[in-house]
Amino acid sequence: MKRRHFVAGAAAAPLAGSLQAQQAQPSVIEIRYYRMRNGADAQRQRLTEMIAKHYLPAHTRAGGGPCGAFTVSVGVETPQLIIVAGFKSLADMEQVKARMQADAAFWKTAENFYSQPGLPYVRSESQVLRAFGGFPSIEAPQTADGRAPRLFELRTYESNTPFTLRKKIKMFEDGEIDIFRKHGLQPVFFGQTIIGRSMPNLTYMVCFDDLASREKNWRAFATSPEWKKLSATPGLSDAEVVSNISNTLLSPIGGSPIR
Repeated sequence: MKRRHFVAGAAAAPLAGSLQAQQAQPSVIEIRYYRMRNGADAQRQRLTEMIAKHYLPAHTRAGGGPCGAFTVSVGVETPQLIIVAGFKSLADMEQVKARMQADAAFWKTAENFYSQPGLPYVRSESQVLRAFGGFPSIEAPQTADGRAPRLFELRTYESNTPFTLRKKIKMFEDGEIDIFRKHGLQPVFFGQTIIGRSMPNLTYMVCFDDLASREKNWRAFATSPEWKKLSATPGLSDAEVVSNISNTLLSPIGGSPIR
């Protein structure tokens, strides 16, 4: 296990389509995956508590951007915990991680966490994204006190080549994201993977009030005249620009700023 990765890694108003969005420098988004197992180690409980009480506050103290932590509700390789964290740039990501390592209180907590009997998790890995130019940073949904946590969906679209991926990204920026918003698919981020597996691909996150809303809103999107027209554009059909789609449903843990 690469324990330093846990310590150092990962973890507004809508901007897409506005002049501000077009001029903003696209941020960097890190998605960190923690694979766990059920057993006497109590990995799910230990890791969730560590991240909620110590990791996320340390990320904020270090000047990191919007972040959230989620457990996988529906997806492969469960149990699994996922951290999404935003940074101004790759350099900023390194600086935030360095400040977290220099955070004496957090470092002491991390040392105690890893010194407990039993493995705290099985493995971790990271995926690094460059946000779309037309959606340059994470949009954390507004949350009122006492509001029930939302349901989040993480989707990855693989493409055959960098050129077909570019077409799909342009398709999102030229109208698909707007259609998402119109039909209740609230976007959180969109990014092209610059470090990770199964490249070339893009990954994005949307959220819903609950599972019933997800089913209703995806149905409204898929049957909308706007989407049917856009997806029928020559050169932009799924068969031409998307080779594989995978998705995971996520629930925010207690204490997650994005919820």
